[in-house]
Amino acid sequence: MKNMSDSSRIKVIPLGGLEQIGMNMTAFEYNDGIIVVDCGLSFPDDEMLGIDCVIPDITFLLENKDKVKGFVITHGHEDHIGALPYVLKEINVPIYATKLTMGIIEGKLSEHDLLSVVKRKVVKFGQSIHLGDFRIEFIRTNHSIADAAALAIHTPVGVIVHTGDFKVDYTPVFGDAINLCRFSELGKKGVLALMCDSTNVLRPGFTPSERKVGKTFDHIFSENTKSRIIIATFASNVDRVQQIINTACKYNRKVIVEGRSMVNIISVAREMDYLKIPDNTLISIEEMKNYTDDQLVLITTGSQGESMAALSRMAASIHRKVQIKPGDTIVFSSTPIPGNEKAVSKVINELYMKGANVIFNETHVSGHACQEEIKLMYSLIKPKYSIPVHGEYRHLMEHGKLAQSMGIPKKNVFLMESGDVLSIGKEDAKVVGKVPAGSVLVDGLGVGDVGNIVLRDRQNLAENGIIIVVLTLEKYTNQILAGPDIVTRGFVYVRESENLIENAKVVVTEALEECLSRRNADWGKIKMVVKDSLGEYIWKTMKRNPMILPIIMEVE
Repeated sequence: MKNMSDSSRIKVIPLGGLEQIGMNMTAFEYNDGIIVVDCGLSFPDDEMLGIDCVIPDITFLLENKDKVKGFVITHGHEDHIGALPYVLKEINVPIYATKLTMGIIEGKLSEHDLLSVVKRKVVKFGQSIHLGDFRIEFIRTNHSIADAAALAIHTPVGVIVHTGDFKVDYTPVFGDAINLCRFSELGKKGVLALMCDSTNVLRPGFTPSERKVGKTFDHIFSENTKSRIIIATFASNVDRVQQIINTACKYNRKVIVEGRSMVNIISVAREMDYLKIPDNTLISIEEMKNYTDDQLVLITTGSQGESMAALSRMAASIHRKVQIKPGDTIVFSSTPIPGNEKAVSKVINELYMKGANVIFNETHVSGHACQEEIKLMYSLIKPKYSIPVHGEYRHLMEHGKLAQSMGIPKKNVFLMESGDVLSIGKEDAKVVGKVPAGSVLVDGLGVGDVGNIVLRDRQNLAENGIIIVVLTLEKYTNQILAGPDIVTRGFVYVRESENLIENAKVVVTEALEECLSRRNADWGKIKMVVKDSLGEYIWKTMKRNPMILPIIMEVE
């Protein structure tokens, strides 16, 4: 029999998006139903050698597979939709999202051959969907991608509002302003909990409108009438692309779009009428040679210094079709995401060396709410509980303080970690346990097959190289018939270190002979002796710790 107290409580379980910016994913559980809001990835740290992306650990969802009713997506950024193809292969449930968001998701699903097997429903703003005991209402917000939604999750216990990523833009480039009126109506009726975006909580004031960027572009185009203009921005910022195109048309320039993700998103947005491009404005990169520099604008990916993105390839002179030349004006229309500063400055330096004129820090406004907009949200919604989301710990801490300044008691502010289970009832809320949460690494087609041990080996190989010791033993007698031969990679340049290698062979041979003379030497023991003796010798002579891999062959 079900525990009565459980049926009047809802569980909120963040599986990602806390302790970091990215990998956003939260499960809501009521009785025998679970809905999941967002399903994002994050990008690998420098230490994650060879990893393509990082997705949340979904052990909890797999263990409760039959309860999961669907994925509800707030907007189309990678940190909110990027893990969907990987997760849907394990848990195939319907996806609910607004029009542009769904268009971008469908592009991802078709790459993974999932388009025909996953159910999808496009939801309009103001519309609700019913999933078990949940009614989820989509509310229009503003962000750096069109069609961003906040969610009002109506449950038998009360309403939980999840803002998604948002800002308040009264004059958006496309579509309507955020529906503050609806947030206010919800607040009047009473809201149980608010899960609010913390990305910009450290910044005072308001985030400026996206239209401000349009004026800056106009200024840049009027100042640089003679040069070719190359603008790097986020592929997903359709409004930014629209403003670049508007300005290009005003100054009679043709537009080239470069970078795979940029081309994909622009074609989806254009197809769905979120992007209006006059005829004969876009030209292909091959047609560029038919125009003079003052007639061209390139919109490209690579504003974060990503090594394989189009702008980085241009800066490193490895782009097949575009060479940077003196006099080019290059605009970074973004700010570096924390952690990317080094990569961005490397690209900026390379561009300067090629004689380009680089403009940065002038043509970007954030897509996230600053302190005053977050306060506005609290004053409209008046939640009983505050659950800061989408941020590193410092962001969540500051957000907690801000919530308290808006009159929420300290005991009602929950700074959670991924995996925490917050149980909310009508009278109280408390963290009641933990579910598995963490990072699953994606490398090529392998999902989760690279773990800490493999990463540690990769780091060791990258830092110290590898020594392979090959020897052949006679079966039964354990006599050394050939070797030991030593092969190294990433350790020393062999031609200049012949003495070292010869001495290493002697050290290994002596250790082996002593070991084999004891008669009871098994292969495990022999390998151990090779590793220890060689490791000790290399450390003494060179103070290095390469990986040592003994290979033993046996002949009769």
